[in-house]
Amino acid sequence: MNNETALQRFLDLAAIPGRSGDELPVATHLIERLVEVGIDESQIHFDGAQSRTELKGNCGNLIVRLPGKGSGQTTMLSAHMDTVPICVGSQPVVDGAQVRSSVKTGLGADDRSGCAAILTAAIERLAQGDENFPPAVIVFFIQEEIGLRGARHLDTSAIGQVDRAFNFDGGDPHKITVGAIGGERMSITVHGTPAHAGVAPEKGASAIVMASKAVADLHQRGWLGKIEKPEGAGTANVGVFHGGDATNVITPEVLLKAEARSHDAAFRSRIVEEIRKAFTSAAETVRTDSKLAGHIEFESQVDYDSFRLKDDHASIQAASQAIEQVGRTPYCAVANGGLDANWLYRHGIEAVTLGCGQQNIHTVDERLEIADYLDACRMATWLIAEGA
Repeated sequence: MNNETALQRFLDLAAIPGRSGDELPVATHLIERLVEVGIDESQIHFDGAQSRTELKGNCGNLIVRLPGKGSGQTTMLSAHMDTVPICVGSQPVVDGAQVRSSVKTGLGADDRSGCAAILTAAIERLAQGDENFPPAVIVFFIQEEIGLRGARHLDTSAIGQVDRAFNFDGGDPHKITVGAIGGERMSITVHGTPAHAGVAPEKGASAIVMASKAVADLHQRGWLGKIEKPEGAGTANVGVFHGGDATNVITPEVLLKAEARSHDAAFRSRIVEEIRKAFTSAAETVRTDSKLAGHIEFESQVDYDSFRLKDDHASIQAASQAIEQVGRTPYCAVANGGLDANWLYRHGIEAVTLGCGQQNIHTVDERLEIADYLDACRMATWLIAEGA
């Protein structure tokens, strides 16, 4: 592998604007590079996932098949093409042992470094000219940064049977993320009764008071923030609170948005139920002078389910070998945030997540450790070539 060429692939990709929903320029670049080195265009296609996501973007997940006549395990490599908005306009430059943006933007190493590592692996495999490698499939996801939507709406019929899978995303290249937490999102509308706040406040029932009582109750009973109960552990947060138009009106309606996370799906459901009960109870306790109480509308949606692979899983074993091949010591971890791998697991594709050396992601201080990135390129190559 030529280190300078591999690094240039990342620099080229990081300079392409491509926030969530606008991944087509990134996909076009990847396709052009793959066709240049001999991938038949019939092996490259989009799965139309953008037509199934809430945000109707300009392309779907990009799927590339690497044919092979070998009889070994079928391997899948994946990364996501989109970046957060702060990375739009990135101008990547090499700064010693790192890459940074030369302007006040994020770098976009999350996850253009994953895309570049996989692109390098595909090119290296083709350069070896060995038709006896087992088949491999590559997926470049859309809309990861806004809720794992590309992975969620992946057309799995275009993937086929996969024996082991490796998702290249943030972190250290020697860390193997073997599982991740599950998350659920809630939308809560609290309805009260309006009244003039100065003339007849007693005729109103404030939705702000109702919601505030619910949040305070959850906090006092240990159901917000870090949650540790005899029956389980997790986290919860109320992150959005909208309502009110004027100071002289008893507010009749507020909208709140919250989330719950846990590695235990049953306990996550328990957190959601505690939140629902708290808001229902609070709405019933705030009344007008004619005893008219408030009420709520409560909606919840699972963003992603938790998962954890067994220690002897083929994906873990192969990832460990790949890490050792580059002279590092592997270790396993479980993530407290959602990954594309959460939805892959639900689709029946059991993936581990590997890092590429991204640091300080989603900030203007984002950096890519060049040595880590190059090792990720070597690992990805080994997984679909020598180690296939």
